[in-house]
Amino acid sequence: MDYLKGLNDRQKEAVLHGEGPLLILAGAGSGKTRVLTHRIAYLIEENRIFPGNILAITFTNKAANEMKERIADLLDGNIDDIWMGTFHSICVRILRRDIDKIGFQRSFSIYDRDDQITLMKECIKELNLSKDMYKERSVLATISTLKDSMTPPDTYINENYSDFYSKNVGELYALYEKKLKQNNALDFDDLIIKTVELFKANPTILEYYQKKFKYIFVDEYQDTNKIQYQFIRLLSGQNKNICVVGDPDQSIYGWRGADITNIIDFEKDFENATTIRLEQNYRSTQNILNVANYVIKNNYDRIDKKLWTDNNEGSQVVVENSLDSDEEARFVANKIEEHMKEGYNPSDFAILYRTNAQSRSFEEAFMRRNIPYKLVGGLRFYDRKEIKDIIAYLKLIQNPVDDISLKRIINVPRRGIGNATMEKVEGYASEIGESIYNVLLDVEQIPGLSTRAKNSLKTFIDMINKFMAMREVMGIQEFIEEVVYGVGYIKELEDEGSIESQTRLDNIKEFISVAIDFQVANPEGTLEDFLANISLLSDVDKTEDIDNSVTLLTVHSAKGLEFPIVFMVGMEEGLFPISRALESESELEEERRLCYVAITRAEKLLYISFAKIRTIYGKTNYTLPSRFIDEMPKNLIDMGKQRGGSPYQISGNTRAQSSREQLIRVQDFSKKPSTSRAKTSIDNTKVKEGTKVKHKKWGIGTIVQLKDRGDDKEIVIAFDKAGLKRLLLSIAPIEIVKGE
Repeated sequence: MDYLKGLNDRQKEAVLHGEGPLLILAGAGSGKTRVLTHRIAYLIEENRIFPGNILAITFTNKAANEMKERIADLLDGNIDDIWMGTFHSICVRILRRDIDKIGFQRSFSIYDRDDQITLMKECIKELNLSKDMYKERSVLATISTLKDSMTPPDTYINENYSDFYSKNVGELYALYEKKLKQNNALDFDDLIIKTVELFKANPTILEYYQKKFKYIFVDEYQDTNKIQYQFIRLLSGQNKNICVVGDPDQSIYGWRGADITNIIDFEKDFENATTIRLEQNYRSTQNILNVANYVIKNNYDRIDKKLWTDNNEGSQVVVENSLDSDEEARFVANKIEEHMKEGYNPSDFAILYRTNAQSRSFEEAFMRRNIPYKLVGGLRFYDRKEIKDIIAYLKLIQNPVDDISLKRIINVPRRGIGNATMEKVEGYASEIGESIYNVLLDVEQIPGLSTRAKNSLKTFIDMINKFMAMREVMGIQEFIEEVVYGVGYIKELEDEGSIESQTRLDNIKEFISVAIDFQVANPEGTLEDFLANISLLSDVDKTEDIDNSVTLLTVHSAKGLEFPIVFMVGMEEGLFPISRALESESELEEERRLCYVAITRAEKLLYISFAKIRTIYGKTNYTLPSRFIDEMPKNLIDMGKQRGGSPYQISGNTRAQSSREQLIRVQDFSKKPSTSRAKTSIDNTKVKEGTKVKHKKWGIGTIVQLKDRGDDKEIVIAFDKAGLKRLLLSIAPIEIVKGE
């Protein structure tokens, strides 16, 4: 078989490479899997290398299986002797044979996340630490980071001896490791760590595997962390036939330990290394690639390469601005419907966003239009547990005899009301034929309850009754904020401090955005109206053909995928790039790589959108277009509605814009709201630049700018503590400081 057939010159060079270290810099869509599989097949068939002398490491089982299938097709035979799999699966095979050399039994257990949490609970209890302060998931996340950086418990404890919390985390780390050993168990981090430990402690075992694996392949090398790098260095120490494939421009997992310097420094780390650049792209049009090239060249920490293609030049990348997220979602839905009339299928479209919470406005728009869609890496917004919990609270407040909603949330967040207590309450309610809420109004009459249980139930019912009263005097948005914060859900998630809890926290805050949008569209709407609207959205028939659906996913989840038409949405400063990256050059470069990954997912058409006003996580702000849009050459992009104009010009319905902006300018939805609303009675004839004013929330400030806005005035106030704020004078809750 001709293993070079159909390959370009650079791909052939990689397949035919002889001995020694090889770095294949494989740009997006450049056919790296084809090169890897053809090189392995070539070594086996043409160079007569025994399959058992080849080790191929991938990051997912899916990638490993795909490579196996392709190689089997090429060789038309049995390739079971090749060691091919993920880092973890390869290390398990090694440890099952020799882990007894470092004090574990070969029958060791592998603990998943639930097992780890159970074990950490034991550790927290044994050290008599507060379970409210030391959350299992948060502590385990810290331990995982420490393990990846090869920091042992004693070192961490000594480095943080004067920090009470961190020192105790170190003690939990030490006890956790001790208990793992007692249970003859490893967690996932240990699988690689213990393999490296085995190699270092037993040179003869290391030498065995060095001789066995004459050729080593590592896919997605830019995503390796420190311990994975050590594992690879040790195994390749004798034959030096290490072939790594990757792209530093697609290194987007620094937040979970990936070290981009592993690929950047490959030529330094492996003497006499050869580097081959795969720059021909088989996926996208040249215009899309040009935009990607211009954006990524702004990164300093990279190895230079430039993608090109034999595909046609293609259409310009369209950059579209909108007033807000709802208008952005309508734009995307409209474009999808237009292209479907041209013959595209729903599965040809992908919506890429920076955070999962952004999916909500697109889900709602697609449900209203009956556009089938699927979410990658997450539940539909209204199917998420935390959203169902908050909706259950609202349903109970609206309809207190809703036993289903009450039972769902009576102990969410945890308030000491267990199953045994609820069985007694339900039994009594059933016996006298009343709802659970009604019997809880006179909790003393319920037999068999402890004093502690009665107190917990009283606290709960008092809280619900308070919310029922507040509902009558508050707008929807303000009321829902009171509920979300008042039930303690947000505090519990903030205290937990894990990645999972932060995602759930973002989703709950995004639910506040739903309330804001509803209030804008329905100023007189009631809680009953709001819940009816939610029910219509969340109960839409979900039996559509999931395989022929628009795909909604984060950019991180999109890596390795491709779609004919891609929408990159929410391209705004503080969202993409994410706000936490703006103060760190290395994190900003990772955000730019993430943008590069997003751009290069598109095959034929790419749309980029941003909004002037963004309501997300319950906070509404004016936004600026992402700096990454500025890095795109203007001759390669079509500015959508404002063709030939500035990306900062906003079009849209003036009346809707005015209503929306008035609401936004006077409210900050990022914090727990006040239960009262201030109204201005200021005489606008007395207002001028330099006037000192007082705001009930932001304190004393000075008016630094006035602008006419139709019959109103827009004022910019420099507050002593809150900084610059922009308000409409007619509804600004301010008063002139006496003496002015």
